[in-house]
Amino acid sequence: MADQVNSLEELKGAVAEAGTVVTLDAPREPVRDELGRSYATGKRKDAVARVWVKPGSGKVTVNGKDMSKYFARPVLQLIVNQPFGIAGVDGQFDVMATVKGGGLSGQAGAVKHGISKALQLFDPSLRDALKAAGFLTRDSRVVERKKYGKRKARRSFQFSKR
Repeated sequence: MADQVNSLEELKGAVAEAGTVVTLDAPREPVRDELGRSYATGKRKDAVARVWVKPGSGKVTVNGKDMSKYFARPVLQLIVNQPFGIAGVDGQFDVMATVKGGGLSGQAGAVKHGISKALQLFDPSLRDALKAAGFLTRDSRVVERKKYGKRKARRSFQFSKR
C-alpha cells in the first residue's frame, strides 16, 4: 500500500517521472503496398467487398467486369462513385474490387464503403470530407432473422376467429 497515490499532484509527478508523453493528434501516414495501392474491406448487409485503389484514369472494375456492366442500374453506379465526388478526386483513381454475398444493392454499398476507406488510407487528407459525409461508417443494418411461431421475422400468421 506504500505505492498508493493520495492526490492529483502526486499522480502528475509520477507521470512526469516516468517520462510518459501523450500525443493526441498524431498525423496519419498513407498506407500503401509495394505497387502503390491502398487496400480496404467494405461491408453492407451480407455483401463484403475487397477494394484496391491506385492513381489512374478513373476506371472501376468489379469482379473482373467494368462497373457499368456489373452494376447496370444508374443508381448503383451513382452510389459507387459518391466517395470520389465528396473527396473531389473524380477520375484520379483506378479501382479494382472483388465483392461476394448479398444482392446488387448491398454489393454497391459495400464497394462504396471499401472505396471510402481505401481513399482515406491512400491520402489521409481526404478523411475529413469522407467522415463528414458518413462514408467511413459501416451501415450495420442487416435482415432480421425469422422467429419460431411467426410467418416472417415479426409478422404473425393470419388470425381466424372461426
